[in-house]
Amino acid sequence: MSEIVVFHSAYGLRPSVLDFAETLRGDAHTVHTPDLYDGAVFDTLEEAVAERDEVGIGGLIERASAAVKGLPAELAYAGFSMGCGPAQLLAQTRPGARGAFLMHGALPSQALGAPWPADVPIEVHGMEGDALFDVEAARRLTSEAAEGTLHLYPGEAHLFADAGLPDYDQAAAALLRERALAFFTHI
Repeated sequence: MSEIVVFHSAYGLRPSVLDFAETLRGDAHTVHTPDLYDGAVFDTLEEAVAERDEVGIGGLIERASAAVKGLPAELAYAGFSMGCGPAQLLAQTRPGARGAFLMHGALPSQALGAPWPADVPIEVHGMEGDALFDVEAARRLTSEAAEGTLHLYPGEAHLFADAGLPDYDQAAAALLRERALAFFTHI
């Protein structure tokens, strides 16, 4: 089974992220859920973005890197929205990465200073009409991997897998969880 690090969205380490991790643990995976906000959790986008901006991208990367220090190199990474940045960066640049499962976001590989490693499987999940989700960046990123898949869901919601937010879509979230279990079992 896989050892996985799951990074939360700008809203913080919310119950839905912990529930996702428990789903993976229930399938015999080892899962780590680092808290990049030191316990702060937010209910509004404005509060979440303010915290993200206060910590800064550099601070988030430092915290994510510190969270995996001491863990085995052979990790898989997952991220929700903002958490896709550290998940993708570590999967793309940290030796030993086994895969990446990105939900609600993806960056062009060039933005992280290195090409996507062709032998590292990746799946990206987002809604086709989500204005915050760069479908073309996700398409390009997944095309760089020998095992890269972009899953587009019908709709316009961003964080459709977080049951505590207005964008929640139960059917899409259930399908995403099924696909996550299949992905992490496969790698």
